[in-house]
Amino acid sequence: MPGKNPYYDPSKSHHTPDGFTNVEPQNRQEGDFKRWRKERKAQQLPAPPEKGYQHFISQWWQEADFSGTDDRVWFLGHACLLLRVAGRYVLMDPALSARASPLSFYGPKRKTPVAAPVEKLPPIDVVLFSHNHYDHLDRATVRKLLRRFPDVQFMVPLGMKPWLERRGARYIEELDWWQEHQFGDLTFSAVPARHWSMRTFWDRNQSLWCGWVVRNTDLRFYFSGDSGYSNQFELIGQRLGPFDLAAIPIGAYAPRWFMSAQHMDPQQAVTVFSQLRCQKAVPIHWGVFELADDSLDQPLNELAEAISQSDSPEMEFKPLKIGASISKD
Repeated sequence: MPGKNPYYDPSKSHHTPDGFTNVEPQNRQEGDFKRWRKERKAQQLPAPPEKGYQHFISQWWQEADFSGTDDRVWFLGHACLLLRVAGRYVLMDPALSARASPLSFYGPKRKTPVAAPVEKLPPIDVVLFSHNHYDHLDRATVRKLLRRFPDVQFMVPLGMKPWLERRGARYIEELDWWQEHQFGDLTFSAVPARHWSMRTFWDRNQSLWCGWVVRNTDLRFYFSGDSGYSNQFELIGQRLGPFDLAAIPIGAYAPRWFMSAQHMDPQQAVTVFSQLRCQKAVPIHWGVFELADDSLDQPLNELAEAISQSDSPEMEFKPLKIGASISKD
């Protein structure tokens, strides 16, 4: 009997007849989710930032300023980034609503303000999505983007195109791992990640997840999306690196016994920085939504410690304020 995956290619290890899978061994056990939720409730986790939410916001948030013309990347909070390259603007995983949830009244609530609402973004040429989880793919944000930029080009992993078409998107490219698409003088490559997908109880792993590489003659940029640690990072660095700029996740990793299959921790992120052969990198996936047991500021503290104890304590892998930006120079 044929499976449900219309993209199924038996020659690819991340394809299954019914959807997609990771190439790494599955380390989750039945009942792990309930165990985590029970332990989390008993320990009253996540804890607030060390000095409270307001102090955290005043220290780690600012309104975004998109002035200038140089090649630059803005960290807009969680996994949302804006890349300006060769005069074009590429927006990644924009989830700018008050909650990462299908419901307006329930689900992970935004703890820091939006650094730039859709109304204040510069003209967006391309929107990249890494996968379909609610903290990365937000329906209200997509609708606002389409109202303001009806001709914007979307690039997504396999299986996400129908969702965007139902919201009115007209220009959509679906890519598998290692496939590329040319947009003007920019080349976009979908690259492997270790994660999963789901928006309803009925579509688990029906669409793919990925990271993205954006490059032209002057810049090579890597965006991780969501990913647990994987030996695929070294391969990405070998095939498409070295990278002038990269965005590597550091948050939502606790407890490690449960989260490691989908989110890397700061120590692993430092290893990935080297494996990708980065010149500079921005840590992402922290500071907005409390999705795991680590507090909003814990990933930053652990990253600083991991870098200081690494073989390259001088590495350019430093957190940006939400709303701030960095260039390759």
